Amino acid sequence: MKNVFKWVYHNTLFGKLLIYSFHTSKNRFWPDQLVIRYNYWKSRKKPLNLKNPQTLNEKINWLKLYDRRPIHTQCADKYEVRSYVTEKIGEDYLVPLYFQTQNPNDLKPENLPDFPCIIKANHDSSGGIFVYEKHKLDYPDLIENFKKRLNKNYYSSTKEWQYKNITPRIIVEKLLITKEGEIPLDYKVHCFNGKAHMIQVDIGRGTDNHFRNWYYTDWTRCPFKWTARLGEKETDPADFDVHPPKELNAMSRLSNILSEPFDYVRIDWYDVDDKLYFGEITFHHDSGCRPIKPDKWDYKLGEMVQLSNNLN
Repeated sequence: MKNVFKWVYHNTLFGKLLIYSFHTSKNRFWPDQLVIRYNYWKSRKKPLNLKNPQTLNEKINWLKLYDRRPIHTQCADKYEVRSYVTEKIGEDYLVPLYFQTQNPNDLKPENLPDFPCIIKANHDSSGGIFVYEKHKLDYPDLIENFKKRLNKNYYSSTKEWQYKNITPRIIVEKLLITKEGEIPLDYKVHCFNGKAHMIQVDIGRGTDNHFRNWYYTDWTRCPFKWTARLGEKETDPADFDVHPPKELNAMSRLSNILSEPFDYVRIDWYDVDDKLYFGEITFHHDSGCRPIKPDKWDYKLGEMVQLSNNLN
C-alpha cells in the first residue's frame, strides 16, 4: 500500500494536489500540538512525549508549546532583540545597523552603505544577502526576494510561537569580515537554565565540507553530535579542532546573562579579530527534531534542563 501511495504522488497530478492540500490544511487548521507532534514524528519516526518530556529534544518541543511569553517575540526579532541586548549587556556587542524598513521598495542604492553589508529579514531563519559592491546588485530581483520573505510567517509551518507576532522588516547591518578578508566563524552557545553548557561551531558553512564541532565551555570536545541534514550530507564533527576564541570566557559569561530568563536557549556570537559581536537568540534549535547521537546523550542533556512551572 505504501508503494501505491508513492506511485500516485510521484506520477499523478491528483497525488501532488492531495499532498499539497494536506500540508496546507495542516499548517492552517491543525492545532499547534498536533502539528508539533506530526513534525517530530515525521523527522524522528517515533512519538513525541509531551506529558513527561525526558530528552533535550522533547523538552525543546515542550517549551515550543508551553513557554509563550512576550519576551520570546522580542528576542526572536532580529531588530527588536537589539534593545534587549543593550539593556542586558550593553550596545558595544551589537553589529552596527545602517538601515531598516518595512517596505522592500526602499532597497535602493542611496539607502545602502558604500562598504560591505548584509541585508536580511528580522523574522525568519533564511540567512542574509552579502553585499560587497552595491552597484552590482540586481535591485528588482532583490526587492522581489524580500517581498516574498516579508509575506511569510515562519510560525505557520513550525508552530514556533515566537515568530507569530513579529512585525516583518528588512535590516541592513555591517558585514563582519576578519583582517584576512574572511567571514568569521560563528559560535552558538547552548544554555540550560541560564548557564552556558556547550558551544556549537560550524566550519565551512555553505560548502560541501560543512562540519559541526561541539565543545564544552572549557573547549574540551563533547562526546556527542547533533547534526543538521543538508541535502544528502549531515554536518558531522570534523576530525580536527578549531582554536578556541580568545574571548571564550566572556562569551560564556555574557551568554549566561542573556539566557537568564529561559530554560533552554541558544545565544549566537561572532568573534572578529578578538572582538565579540552578538548574533541572534534561537529558542528551538533545529526545531527540536534532529537526533542527538548517541541517543543516551539526548537523555543526559535533557536531565540538565529543568522546566519552569510558572510559564505564560
